[in-house]
Amino acid sequence: MTAGQHVTTAEVVRTVPGPAGYMCGLTWDGTRLWHSDQDAATIYAVDPRDGTVERRFECPYVRADLAFDGTRLLQVGGRPKQLVEIDPDTGEVTGMKPVPPASGRLTGTELGPEGIWMVLRAPTVVQLRDYASMDVLREFPALGESPSGLTYAAGVVVYGDFDDGVLRAMDPRTGEHLGQSAVPGHPTGITWDGERLWYCDFPARSFRALTLSCLLTP
Repeated sequence: MTAGQHVTTAEVVRTVPGPAGYMCGLTWDGTRLWHSDQDAATIYAVDPRDGTVERRFECPYVRADLAFDGTRLLQVGGRPKQLVEIDPDTGEVTGMKPVPPASGRLTGTELGPEGIWMVLRAPTVVQLRDYASMDVLREFPALGESPSGLTYAAGVVVYGDFDDGVLRAMDPRTGEHLGQSAVPGHPTGITWDGERLWYCDFPARSFRALTLSCLLTP
């Protein structure tokens, strides 16, 4: 599988409007979507049924993706990029977790059962890190030159590419690519709600949902 090969376009099963104009991060807390917007410098709690904003708070650190560790939101932000730890009840920044070596490469992240997964650019790689120490446990070469978000979905790592307009599925044990699908627009943040993949469609200023199976079908 190569970055430039022809792929089919995934069927979108739900679209809801985003609250602002520069879509970055997306994650799921078990009940709602959380989304971050760089230009608005704001993080939003969003109802996935219709896009209603249930909560919002300012966050000047927003630069890329967003994750949830079961207690805190983790915003990729700052210069160099770090994981900004945020209380989802109050919006308070409770800590900054460095991602060594310090750089601006990190573009996507999500927690999985083995640790925290990340996608980085220049070169594009997918990493598994120990969440406590941030030590790299696995690293796999990945496709494309503009990685733009990552999630862990039902035993599969999914990452996006903004310029190529695709989502790609990877085996987290071996790094083998399992499939890919073109998606409407250009993806940034990605997450998994237990049933559907969601991604931020940057030009459409919308959240779009699709099934994981559309990435895994040859």
